[in-house]
Amino acid sequence: MFYSETKEEVLERILALKKPKCKYCDKEMKVWETPLMPVGDGLGWGTPYLFICFNDECSLYKKGWEHINETYAHNASYRCINYPGTEQYECVPVFSSAGGQGQIIDEQTLAQEEALKENIKKGFLILAGCYQEKNWLETLRILVDAAQPARVRLKAAEMLGDIGDIEVIDTMKSCKFGNKSIQTQVNDSITAIHERHFTKECPFCAEIIKKRAQMCKHCGESVV
Repeated sequence: MFYSETKEEVLERILALKKPKCKYCDKEMKVWETPLMPVGDGLGWGTPYLFICFNDECSLYKKGWEHINETYAHNASYRCINYPGTEQYECVPVFSSAGGQGQIIDEQTLAQEEALKENIKKGFLILAGCYQEKNWLETLRILVDAAQPARVRLKAAEMLGDIGDIEVIDTMKSCKFGNKSIQTQVNDSITAIHERHFTKECPFCAEIIKKRAQMCKHCGESVV
């Protein structure tokens, strides 16, 4: 039976390993998520995670700047990498001291990822209850809460198109979400709310009126 590990399973297995030490400076290496770029023959890294040395005093890193500049006329250096569970050490080019550090997997990063997953799970659970109870007020509160994960806010925006009352439209239109996907879904849901309630907005005063109205009851303008 063929079995392929998920990325999460690979990370869990690698985190259980003893971290190797760099062969050039003997400093403990860090778990590193490989970037989305081809290497070697173009087939990729062969693993989603490697060990990497980020010691700026490493002899490989310090000497690499001069070597690459003299050999290739580029401003770059090398970092030492290790394939987890093996004695295979190789070099990867970097173009600044901060190069690649955004992919370091440390305890803080893992804690943040776990907290995000937990918040998403909690948010979806609350929204499921809101949908069953047609609780558009709580759904709206989640939508406008910038502390909520983007995925949860996106789902709240979508749900309001199905359960939202016309009272939510003003709030939805007045908020700036700073996320293109959420903003697009908000606009689509406002349209859906109007369709469900057979309403529209007056082009002159922006008040909500009946879709078949020929004159706005708020400003008196003809809307035919």
